[in-house]
Amino acid sequence: MLNNTRKHTAVRTFRNSPLGPLLALLAATLLVGCTEQPEQRAMPAQALDETFKDFGNYEVHFNALRTDELTPEVARAYGIQRSANRVMLNVTVLRKEAEHAPRKPVEATVAVDAYNLNGQLKDIEMRRVSEGEAIYSIGEVTIAGTEILVFDINVTPQGESSPFNVKLKREFVSD
Repeated sequence: MLNNTRKHTAVRTFRNSPLGPLLALLAATLLVGCTEQPEQRAMPAQALDETFKDFGNYEVHFNALRTDELTPEVARAYGIQRSANRVMLNVTVLRKEAEHAPRKPVEATVAVDAYNLNGQLKDIEMRRVSEGEAIYSIGEVTIAGTEILVFDINVTPQGESSPFNVKLKREFVSD
């Protein structure tokens, strides 16, 4: 298990990369569940390795975490309210340029419906964030107690006519 110091160090290592902000945010979301306090982690209702889906020439990367898992600096930089009762969804679309070449972030329309298992629709508005070459969409939603949320994510890369659909299902426990 990673302790908080190592988790924050991992995020800081991406600062000098042109994709630094995107990689830092993705790293923060991928480190969910690495805390030693089980009541402070988002518990996946699916396998942890299901954080992207391949759509031929594109990959859609996605993850969700409680916003209190973000460092105060990252939350402040992106205008995110840190709270045990808030969840952030992060989505990015990468285009495959060549077999072994790095994936390239692309503009995309991202629309999300979020709901719990009682069928209650959660209000989530996605907003585009870009810094340098990094392009991603983030949105926040509130939770109460223990909730399993389903994120129905529709992504349409610029220049494509049909959306790609991804469903992310996660359990979150608020304080």
